[in-house]
Amino acid sequence: MIVDQIVLKKQESKGKFEEDKKSEKPIRSVAKAVSWRVIGTLDTLLISYLLTGEVAIAASIASIDFVTKMFLYFFHERLWNKINWGK
Repeated sequence: MIVDQIVLKKQESKGKFEEDKKSEKPIRSVAKAVSWRVIGTLDTLLISYLLTGEVAIAASIASIDFVTKMFLYFFHERLWNKINWGK
């Protein structure tokens, strides 16, 4: 029966990442996190410099911002990948 085939196929592919077309590989999330953080960090660097007038302080703020927000984005992205809403 068709329903049996669908259920069986779903059980066979469960846990196999490469067959899951609704999910992204973690490396893609890392690449997206890094590329987005480069853009965000440049923005933070510019704003920090405009507010402080100090390149060293602006670079320090941007460096911390880059690392912390990259990790936050990665886990945020992975969490949203598990949510089926809107897919």
